[in-house]
Amino acid sequence: MNPATSKYTVLNQICKLIPVNIVSQIAEKYGVDKQARRFSPWSHVVSLVFAQLAHSLSLNDICDTCRNHESLISHIENAVPPSRNGLSHANKIRNGDMAKDLFWQVLSHIKKRHPKFGFKHGYSGIPRRFKRTIYAIDSTTIQLVVNSISWAKHRRRKAAAKCHMGLNLQTFLPEIAIVKAANTHDSTEAKELCSTLKDGEIAVLDKAYVDFNHLSLLNNRGVFWVTRAKTNMDYSVMGQHKSLTKDILKDEVIQLNGTTTKDYYPNELRLVEAVVVVEKKQKKMQFLTNNFSWAASSICDLYKSRWGVEVFFKQIKQTLQIADFMGYSENAVKWQIWTALLTYVLLRYIAEMGKWQGSFSRLFTLLRGVLFQKKEMYSIMNFCSRSRGSPRIIATPQQSYFPGF
Repeated sequence: MNPATSKYTVLNQICKLIPVNIVSQIAEKYGVDKQARRFSPWSHVVSLVFAQLAHSLSLNDICDTCRNHESLISHIENAVPPSRNGLSHANKIRNGDMAKDLFWQVLSHIKKRHPKFGFKHGYSGIPRRFKRTIYAIDSTTIQLVVNSISWAKHRRRKAAAKCHMGLNLQTFLPEIAIVKAANTHDSTEAKELCSTLKDGEIAVLDKAYVDFNHLSLLNNRGVFWVTRAKTNMDYSVMGQHKSLTKDILKDEVIQLNGTTTKDYYPNELRLVEAVVVVEKKQKKMQFLTNNFSWAASSICDLYKSRWGVEVFFKQIKQTLQIADFMGYSENAVKWQIWTALLTYVLLRYIAEMGKWQGSFSRLFTLLRGVLFQKKEMYSIMNFCSRSRGSPRIIATPQQSYFPGF
């Protein structure tokens, strides 16, 4: 049975998940509505969401395609296709914080309509024995290629932005995110990334976010944390915590000795050294935590679950359009990154509502191919999930045969 027809295109159905009134309210808040004439804030959002869904490679790619489908674009709440100069100018001068605000408000809107949104993601890396909310704290560097960008100067001859992420591993959705230049150390963003954590919740931090002053504040708030220990850490062993096993080499209670670190973190810490498997090779790793009741193996499993944020970054960077930028000003980069995150949330919501069983990348490529077709979106997903695909190629015959038979 073929997919059902619809009076709206697939792109229209996706954009309808963004409330138009939210866009107009945020545009008024940031004064973007006063900067717009023909090319409205809503048209701007539709154009950038289309750029992500179509994986557009340039401004001309976006503008030419939208102009060729002008009548279909106009049906998306009277949106207008952009001109090349108009889109470039909008990306440059319109406040990029509007895109950030739009992302969080749309995510909040979806969560209010469907409070269980995200919990069916089924990330298998979470230790099942933990019922508390676990947040993975990490960042990804986004190369901007051009070495003449002053606002994002990363190294002597490079420019880059960073996306710092606090990812809820239960829902696989961002809890907090920071998009900024990559010219500061990760630990400077740690306090803001963990600002929403509550008593009893767990933060799994990358080693770059180790700041003992911040970790002490988390401990005082009742937040449990797990991170990697730095090799040059100066400490004294105060006692053995648990009996050792084959894979657990150390499980010690320690006190920091550094002239500043012992003032930043005066309490005792737990140091676990274990043999873990990394890329099919055994490797020794040391973990730090402020929890003294968990099993040492659970601490190792918790840090291992941090790999979920790497999977998230992979989905964002390899599927959506964050590699090729349509502008290199700070506002343009923010618009593109925050719109990519918004598109990710919309696709996740569509996958959950449509009970999609395939991968995120396959859903993306499926919808990308039918953006301007008037087909019912969920019907297309259902039709493709039931199709078996091409026959399996067999390297050797499954039964013997004789010449002439």
